[in-house]
Amino acid sequence: MSMDEFHAAVSLDELEAEGRKLVSVDGTPLAVFHHEGEVRAVNNRCPHMGFPLVEGTVDDGILTCHWHHARFELSCGDTFDPWADDVRTYPVDVRDDTVYVNPNPPRELPPAEHWAERLETGLEENLRLVVAKSTIGLLDADVDYREPMATALEFGTRYRESGWGPGLTILGCMANLVDDLEPEDRKRALYTGVRHVADDCAGEAPNFDQPSFSTRDVAFDRLKSWFRDCIEVRDAAGAKRCLRTAVAAGRSESELAELVVAAATDHPYLSSGHVLDFANKAFESLEHVDRSHADDTLASLVDPLVTATRSDEQSSWRQPIDLVALLEDVYGGGISATGGLESLAAAGADRTWSPPVDVQETLLGDDPEAIVDVLADAVRGGATTETLAAEVAHAAATRVARFGTANEFSDWNTVHHTFTYANAVHGFARRTDAIECYRGVFEAAMSVYLDRFLNTPPAPIPEPGDNDSGRDPDAIRADLLETFDADGRVDEAGRLVAEFFDCGGDPAALKRTLGHGLVREDAGFHTLQNLEAALRRFERETAARHPDRERRRRVPLIATARYMAAHFPTRREAEQTFAIATRLNRGEAIHES
Repeated sequence: MSMDEFHAAVSLDELEAEGRKLVSVDGTPLAVFHHEGEVRAVNNRCPHMGFPLVEGTVDDGILTCHWHHARFELSCGDTFDPWADDVRTYPVDVRDDTVYVNPNPPRELPPAEHWAERLETGLEENLRLVVAKSTIGLLDADVDYREPMATALEFGTRYRESGWGPGLTILGCMANLVDDLEPEDRKRALYTGVRHVADDCAGEAPNFDQPSFSTRDVAFDRLKSWFRDCIEVRDAAGAKRCLRTAVAAGRSESELAELVVAAATDHPYLSSGHVLDFANKAFESLEHVDRSHADDTLASLVDPLVTATRSDEQSSWRQPIDLVALLEDVYGGGISATGGLESLAAAGADRTWSPPVDVQETLLGDDPEAIVDVLADAVRGGATTETLAAEVAHAAATRVARFGTANEFSDWNTVHHTFTYANAVHGFARRTDAIECYRGVFEAAMSVYLDRFLNTPPAPIPEPGDNDSGRDPDAIRADLLETFDADGRVDEAGRLVAEFFDCGGDPAALKRTLGHGLVREDAGFHTLQNLEAALRRFERETAARHPDRERRRRVPLIATARYMAAHFPTRREAEQTFAIATRLNRGEAIHES
């Protein structure tokens, strides 16, 4: 190390007399200590929360910050407390009774490697500030978001005995949102996903999984039958071996999706729709990482499948109208049958189906038999699972957009669950042509039916052109963000989205605004899901060639704006942590000595 890199900092006599000295060398604030006959220099900012370390205590070779009592080994800067991170130290040299310091020594690790290591610590110890600093640091080091996402995905599937849960679902949602966000909000989104994974795994036992079978020659239909049978009797170990065998045998994404959607629809609407939504997010998460993660990722879906509540065992699906019996008639036997659906699909094999003008009215109506009939007629008329799933998903989005605020607040979740379930069904229908996807469509439609009272009376959905004020779309976006700063501005949020479209606003800008409004809040699991599902529905409605496309594509964004406004504002504690982490990483002063 060249001596030209050292700068005069303080006289040795002065340092010995006072024991410590705050100096600025080449713009770097340094706390220089004389302790046990040695001179040490560290960055003055505590890496935990930025408190001036020159005001700390040095004893027995340990520097202690007085704010949160983080302790550091003075000579090397390593912390005793993982939540605090290590403090940077600087080489010193004493010449002619003057202490010289090198303020720019080479780092032991490149930033990308350093923050990758810290991210693993943040996940293991569930340390929010460390997670925030790591995710910010990685993206600032031009690391692709997929790398830390893969780290969190691997951690979440291996260190949560109960399998895939809300944290990993949020991680998948945030990864799906990345391209729709401003660069700074991408950091917030990654931080949001990773911290929820860490929180979900805290205190959980690790996942000791069964291996795949040694053979790779099991026929797909037999493996599918085994897998479904294991899920039916809640045999997690057997089901995991079947699923891991399918992955190890190199089965296609379509085949793997068929295995999962078949088992997930053998009983209707498992766990209020969460199970199929979790599965959809697992497959979507794999789109952001390489296939090597498929084994653990898909195996983590088994525990939610085998522990799920089954709606055919609940009174709401049996009384006063036996919805399960209606479905069994169409399915051609029991609730897990598919023979009837196969006959309907065969009848429509050479036909092309177009949605009748009144199909949405029927799906949103109060006659479950009519709903089942219109869906059965559609399959018979050539409707694919993907086309039919899109219709039901639009009806589910409409339920959220029309949600009446006179209902209990918790009922927002009821319409939300149907919406994300229907969105998941559509996701699987795009992934596989398995006949079981039709079961998901019918069951999503029954859930839409059950939610009908939550649209009584229905909140009006603004029609295109109703709110053409001629205003600047950017001003409308600013107003939309303001609705999230006050309680109860639900209808105003929906109206502003409609006004934005009517005034010619760019949908990409609206997505960025909604995304910013989401990631700055302490948004809960369902709210984080809701926006991601709404943006996915918007994209798919925009890409569709429906004659009512302009109106239909607005509905999910109006719906999610209303949902967000109902759940905001929050305390924004996560945003405070994010802001502190950002300033610490930039080397900005947070506390002045």
